[in-house]
Amino acid sequence: MNIAIIPARGGSKRIPRKNIKLFHGKPMIAYSIEAALASKCFDKVIVSTDDSEIAEIAERYGAEVPFIRPSDIADDYATTLEVMQHAIKWCQANNFKANHVCCIYATVPLLLPEYIQQGLKALEKEGVQYTFSATSFPFPIQRAIKLDAGHRVQMFQPEHLNTRSQDLEEAYHDAGQFYWGKITAFLDGQPFFSPQSKAILLPRKRVQDIDTVNDWEFAEALYKALL
Repeated sequence: MNIAIIPARGGSKRIPRKNIKLFHGKPMIAYSIEAALASKCFDKVIVSTDDSEIAEIAERYGAEVPFIRPSDIADDYATTLEVMQHAIKWCQANNFKANHVCCIYATVPLLLPEYIQQGLKALEKEGVQYTFSATSFPFPIQRAIKLDAGHRVQMFQPEHLNTRSQDLEEAYHDAGQFYWGKITAFLDGQPFFSPQSKAILLPRKRVQDIDTVNDWEFAEALYKALL
């Protein structure tokens, strides 16, 4: 059995009610649920939430909400791993015998079902503990700069001041869309980012973090452009 867990707490601060705010006419969480269902990778798609309205909307779009998340792992400080461990333990206690689970975030409207499928295939065949979505940085990180309080500039790696871009190693970052893992990896608290993980590379046009109003507006424009 494979299970999707979609964490979706009710207390978003920077964008209130972000998980169910309408995005191109649908609640944001609907896109994650629909991608999970369309991937056909899962026996169950479960939303972990502390919020009755989110639960009702999640069920309307085809997910299950068999438990309400405890308040002590529904605040600003709760980690993804804590939420996943709670959900997995609930599933085990209720005879949902999963081999693999996938955390899919609730605010990923650009996620495609085929990326979820690629993650499962790699987890099953490549001897890793996790697979997760990633993408490349659009600019060489070795030439990044930092600013002091007066906006004066310093390089993080001044030794690369004159290094040609094409001679610098490409860098990647977590795309923040999904994390496939073996049950034991989640329960043992193994880190997502280690040699025991494999990145599923996504095109940059399919990745947008949504934490601020500007992020939201950019994601809406990007989604419309990709239709």
